[in-house]
Amino acid sequence: MLNIQKKFSNLFYVILALPATAMGFALSVQISALSWILVTQFGLDLHEMGFVWAAGPIAGLIAQPIVGFISDKVWFFGGRRRPFILIGGTLAALMLLALPNIGIINDTLSFNNLILIAMIVALTLDLSINVSFNPTRSIIADVTPEGNPRTKGYTWMQTISGSFGVLAYAIGAIWGNYFLIYFGVGLVFLFTLVPSFFIEEPRSLSKLEEESETEVKSNSRTDLSAFLKVCFANAFSWFGVQTMFVFIIAFITQKINPTPESATKEIIEAINLKTGQIISISFLILNAVGALLPAFVLEPIAEKIGRVKTQILSVAIMSLGYFAIAFLGFSEYTLYILMGVAGIGWAAIVSLPFAIMSEVVDKNRMGFFMGMFNLSIVIPQLLVSLIVGIIVQGSSDKNIVFLISGASLAVSALFWFLVKDKAK
Repeated sequence: MLNIQKKFSNLFYVILALPATAMGFALSVQISALSWILVTQFGLDLHEMGFVWAAGPIAGLIAQPIVGFISDKVWFFGGRRRPFILIGGTLAALMLLALPNIGIINDTLSFNNLILIAMIVALTLDLSINVSFNPTRSIIADVTPEGNPRTKGYTWMQTISGSFGVLAYAIGAIWGNYFLIYFGVGLVFLFTLVPSFFIEEPRSLSKLEEESETEVKSNSRTDLSAFLKVCFANAFSWFGVQTMFVFIIAFITQKINPTPESATKEIIEAINLKTGQIISISFLILNAVGALLPAFVLEPIAEKIGRVKTQILSVAIMSLGYFAIAFLGFSEYTLYILMGVAGIGWAAIVSLPFAIMSEVVDKNRMGFFMGMFNLSIVIPQLLVSLIVGIIVQGSSDKNIVFLISGASLAVSALFWFLVKDKAK
């Protein structure tokens, strides 16, 4: 074991965060480019786009619990999490490479079904991300003790991952989504490969202290109750966030960058590029705030007032930011400012719940519970893809996107009041 791991140095936390960063970057590319490609390049409507996005959550629904359960039990390639990180990272890189070539793949295979090919690519991409995301999060709990070091592991994970998410949206805004995709191919592969040479996994996870049978059953029921509360609170957060991620394009094309009825083909192409740029800048700002806050702001606050209270405040602020966009965000610059406000909640959502959840479950089954916890992310994503798309498509006023998002985040904040902090 290297000294940086023994001493829990900042360099160790940075390296530990790289696999999750790779998967986060792949997800950022997917969020930034998938809807844009499907709408502007292949002409899919919002309802059809929703079906493509549904493929990813379905993959996560199946893959994460299975991968988590298996990774708790096996050991090969020098680790229990490492093999799945390497396999998933390689697949993710390959599917990113396929993303801008959906049309070529469709023509080569003579499928004549663009939606089907897009769903296969999206499904495989999200499946590969999910194969790796569980182990990249579980390994942090495996190699850090409970309490502040665990919180530091997850907040640093988000700060490093979020910083590269900012880079992803900056690349998309400056050089375009196609350059972003091909850049992502190399980064995802590199960041899943390199950490395997520096992080040593424990061969045996720490065992629970000896308890009586009655105590074990009582603690199991208590842990399950606490786990479910965290899951419900987290699910409403992700329902709101995913609604914005997938359907912000509808809000922007109606409220900020509409296409005139008499527009020529050249004008339409320019408007489409501008819409893609607005989306990229919006997500850049959201992720910039989400990257800076966890390690440098949220962790110190959580140490003083507790992680749950910090989560409640952050999610409530995000809800207010979304409502403000619905009623006031009708210029791109107003949108950018309010997305910065929403970034406060985003910083908490992608970091603190993992630390909170990891301390209410059996560490020997961390992979399994991390996979089950992922259901609180992918089920809302699936519901958004299948239900919200129909609602947004049928609504004449696309500010409904942020009304739904704001309401869902408000409900999430209320559910977090039911969760108790195990440790500050």
